[in-house]
Amino acid sequence: MLNEKLQQAISEQINAEFYSAYLYLSMAAYLEDINLPGFAHWMRIQYDEEVIHTLKFFDFLIARGGRVVLKGIDAPPAEFDSVLHVFEATLQHEQHVTSLINKLYKLAKEEGDYPTEVLLQWFITEQVEEEKNAGDAVQQLRMIGDFGPGLLTMDREMAARPAAAPPAASPA
Repeated sequence: MLNEKLQQAISEQINAEFYSAYLYLSMAAYLEDINLPGFAHWMRIQYDEEVIHTLKFFDFLIARGGRVVLKGIDAPPAEFDSVLHVFEATLQHEQHVTSLINKLYKLAKEEGDYPTEVLLQWFITEQVEEEKNAGDAVQQLRMIGDFGPGLLTMDREMAARPAAAPPAASPA
């Protein structure tokens, strides 16, 4: 069974993961509104991945005898200055999530909770990928600019991103 500190911290992370999903869905709506369905698709896949991450934490907490306490989710921004701004905000948000995962890992280590450490190692690896994907998009968008054929080509490429894998079965 998890101690109270870790139970509360994981519940807070569940809330943070839900916010991430909500943020990416808002970004997808913005990108649809400016007629870039490929970029919107990419963000919807981000949304799906964040829901999967949320459920990983949710199921883990329950499997360890903890109780999930859900809190309200803040409204994400709905307007952005450009596609580049969307992806810069994505990169910044993923860096923030990485810091949250790192703090959670540090707590698990301090508490000597090995199962939580193992779970968080998966998330640490995942965050490296998340930051790389967002960072690559930012670099490409800076090269091609806000308008023109390069943006439309990249939009088509983003549409090819495969769907997120469904969540693994509950460890319970």
